This record gives sequence, structure tokens and C-alpha cells, in this order.
Amino acid sequence: MTDIAAKPPVAPRWARRLVVAGLGLMLAACQTVVPRGPGGPTNTPPPPVARPVAPPRIDTGIPQDVARQRVALLVPITGANAGVGQSIANATQLAILDTRNDQIRVTTYDTNLGAAAAAQRAIADGNRLILGPLLADDARAVAPVARRAGVPVITFSNDTGVAGGGTFVLGYAPAQSIARVVQYAASKGIRDFAGLVPNGLYGDRASTALLRAVEDNGGQVVSLQTYDRQPGSITGAITRMGRASPYQAVLIADSAATGATAVPIIRRSGGPTAQVLGTDLWNTESSVAASPALQGAWFASVSDGLYRQYATKYRNRFGKAPYRLSSLGYDAVLLTVRIMRDWRIGTPFPTERLNDRGGFAGLDGAFRFGPDGIAERALEVQEIRGGTTVTVSPAPTGFAR
Repeated sequence: MTDIAAKPPVAPRWARRLVVAGLGLMLAACQTVVPRGPGGPTNTPPPPVARPVAPPRIDTGIPQDVARQRVALLVPITGANAGVGQSIANATQLAILDTRNDQIRVTTYDTNLGAAAAAQRAIADGNRLILGPLLADDARAVAPVARRAGVPVITFSNDTGVAGGGTFVLGYAPAQSIARVVQYAASKGIRDFAGLVPNGLYGDRASTALLRAVEDNGGQVVSLQTYDRQPGSITGAITRMGRASPYQAVLIADSAATGATAVPIIRRSGGPTAQVLGTDLWNTESSVAASPALQGAWFASVSDGLYRQYATKYRNRFGKAPYRLSSLGYDAVLLTVRIMRDWRIGTPFPTERLNDRGGFAGLDGAFRFGPDGIAERALEVQEIRGGTTVTVSPAPTGFAR
């Protein structure tokens, strides 16, 4: 368990623009009243009455603090996902420093030791808001614990199935990325689409998103093939796809590494000139632009403009590059700071403020939570070109109310 509560140096201009300044703080005066002793019928003072002495209180949680809001960060600090968890924790520290905010205490709890137990400890310590956890299974474990305590959860998971009942999904929803890249492809005259998706929950949701997006844009899905992780499975799926009607574009709803493997097979098996489409997963892989097979591919994701500045500052402070997902931790703190003007110290978090239809701004651009508790994001379309990524359709700067 790690506390972050520090007075930072002057913030860079790019970070200050993201935060609404002028956060007020109201402190209630405290007064201790000493009870008077009992009186007697004469002037003779009564004999002293022995009173039980309470044992000294020993606090085992975070320090008692009436000057800061208590916010819990639930991420893996040990185990297989410790790297990304620590990167998110570092990002929250940077956000506090950059916003020059000394009214938030962020305490980190390790979900690798048990997500539900971490949430229970965080709530017992007096935290009124939970940022995280990272994994969908952990979010499912945390949700009922937080709900019983009336503490909202802003999870970094991209599983929209965990949203609702006081849990808000800040992670990048694949369906939005697919809808955005399909819309862009349709604007370029593409009408016939194919899909290559893995078996499992992610693939099921990607399939639904593709079918809906193509229909919304007046096109048709001529082939939708699934595969598993067995050798030869993806080759078989691509072969089946090649036997269908000709297609102008193919969505590969998987990692960029899988896409790089699939594209040469697609070129030999019915899609020699098909436009390759990816998902937001591709933006989390630093090697995506270096793949020769993926040159010319399109994918939709959050903007990288401010993220690149943040990554430079992160490297200077921590001596290594951040994980791409760490921006979620940074933006979660910016969101908290924005809402703090309506959140008095020691009171429950004003969950209704998350429903601001005007949205919020962060490293990853504009976003807002829908009635379903899922973050709706302003996404851009990028093209892999010449060993880098180039924005071919910028993200909107905000939302119409």
C-alpha cells in the first residue's frame, strides 16, 4: 500500500490546460465540550468517581487526514501484470504533481493479492473513490464490495460488461474503435467488409460491433470468420474467408502481432488489395508501425498528441517508457481534480458529476460517461505509413450536449 500526497512543482502548460482551476476548500471548525461533573446537595464536594479509561487507539490504515480527499488506486503491483500496474501508479503521481493539487491522497492497493480484499482494505481506510482495477475479473470482484459501501469505482478495464451499479468503465471500448474505423472506411467508398475475429468474449463483441457498424454505414459483411489459438486455425479462417464474395476491407480484431501474421495469408487467399482495418489494441503496441505487412492499415484509437509529451516527461522522471495504458491513471486523476470543486472533504464522492454530458478532457482526448457507465471517447483514425503512424481523420475536440 503506497500513499501519494505531495506538493508539486509548477505544472507544464499542457497539463494545466486540462484541469479546471480554483478548487475551494471548506473546513468546519471543531470544538471539544468537556462534560461537567455531577453536583451534590451540600457544599461538600462529592468523592471522586472512578471512570474507565479507554485504551489508546492504534490506527493501522492510512494516516488520518482531514485536509485531503482519500482516493484508492487498485492495480497489480506484484505478479504478471506488475509492470503496467506500477506504470499506472506512476502516472497518478505525475498527475498530482502536474495539477499542483495537494488536496488528494492517492493510496495504492495491490490487486494481485486479491482484488476484493484490496477493495475492503481501501474502504476501511476511508477512501471515498476507487480508481481501477485493471482487469475485468478484478472489477467484477470489487464491484459488490464497493457498492455495499456506496463507493463508486472507475475501472481501467475495457470490458463493458462490468459497467453499471456504481462501476464506470474508463478503458477503451473495442466497439467504439471498430465503429469509428468502419465509418472512416465507408467514407472512402468501401461497402463490402470481411471480419477475422478470435473465439471468445472479445471476438463475440467485436463481431457484433462490426455487423452493427457496417449496417449503420450502408455496407454489408460478406464473410465473418473465427479462429482459436491452435496452429493453423487462423490460416483456415482466412482460407474460408477467401471463398466468400470479394471484399474491399477486412477487420482483424486482434493484436497487431496477429495482424502482421494474418495479412500475408490474406494477400494470397482472396484479398490481394483489401484494406486492412485494426482495433484500438494496435495503439498499445509500440512495434505496430515497424511491421511491413501492416503498412497502409487503418485503425481507430485515442489521440497520441498529448500522450507523446506525457511519455517524455514520464521517462525523464522514472527512467523508462510508460505503458500506453498508464494514461488511464493520469486521466482518472484529472477527472477527480475536475470534480473536486463539488466534492467537500470528508463527504461521499458526487457520482452524479460523472454524468456531465459536456464531457472531460485528458491525455487521451475528450471523453464522457454514458448512462450505461461506459466512457464514450472521441477517437481518431491512424494509418500505418513509412514506419510510423499518421493521423488521417482527427478526433473531435469535444461533444455536443
